[in-house]
Amino acid sequence: MFLIDTHAHLDQEEFSADRAAAIERAVAAGVEKILCVGIDAASSAAAVRLAEKFPEVSAAVGVHPNSAAAAAPGDWDCILKLLDHPKVAALGETGLDRYWDATPIDLQREYFLRHLRLSRERNLPVIIHCRDAWDELMPMLRHAASAGPLHGIMHAMSGDAVMAAECVALGLHISFAGNVTYKNKKFEPLRAAAAAVPWDRLLVETDSPYLTPEPLRGKQKRNEPANIVHTASFLAELRGVSPVELGNRTAENARRLFNLS
Repeated sequence: MFLIDTHAHLDQEEFSADRAAAIERAVAAGVEKILCVGIDAASSAAAVRLAEKFPEVSAAVGVHPNSAAAAAPGDWDCILKLLDHPKVAALGETGLDRYWDATPIDLQREYFLRHLRLSRERNLPVIIHCRDAWDELMPMLRHAASAGPLHGIMHAMSGDAVMAAECVALGLHISFAGNVTYKNKKFEPLRAAAAAVPWDRLLVETDSPYLTPEPLRGKQKRNEPANIVHTASFLAELRGVSPVELGNRTAENARRLFNLS
């Protein structure tokens, strides 16, 4: 099985003791590429350094909505400079977050618009985060798509099939993380979305060190890229295909979206 983890935070301190070993475990599990996603200028630069060190890793650079309030005046310029690095494959993560509310919503919107404009200017896929903010985020996406189809990912999808279908109609890919495997009844709409997303827009991720999938949830202190096999296997069963087919299809989608060799 070939898999691409389209969202991991390998730069974070949870991986400080065994980062190289975690990447080795992922490769042994069939993961051919990992996208290490920045949340601010410092972590974006760290993601690029990891991409330079490990051939399996590519980087995404950006400012997370929960990091925008702490951004220094020159941080956006740092992001712009990092975009020229050959191992930067995407922009973000960006979006809106009403769960933590670490950044005033107006500032979140400003940074989100910056990323959406830059994605179009540089023809780079944008990685979009949405938590408890769908009513505010979707109008922004609709407005952005009025200039042409969007190019990017709704990462760690948390919405239902209707939301997913509209994101696809606007041009986005939809990525599913470990929460799609959770057995709680509240995740049934998410599973329905995962069953309905068109094959050519489907992606899979870990969002590690977060969102550990079943059957490892509650048993591991930290999620890691190797665990993507559990989410991929769950999605394969949900969609009625083999894990190999699910892995190959989603990996091909990721290669095409991120222009990975």
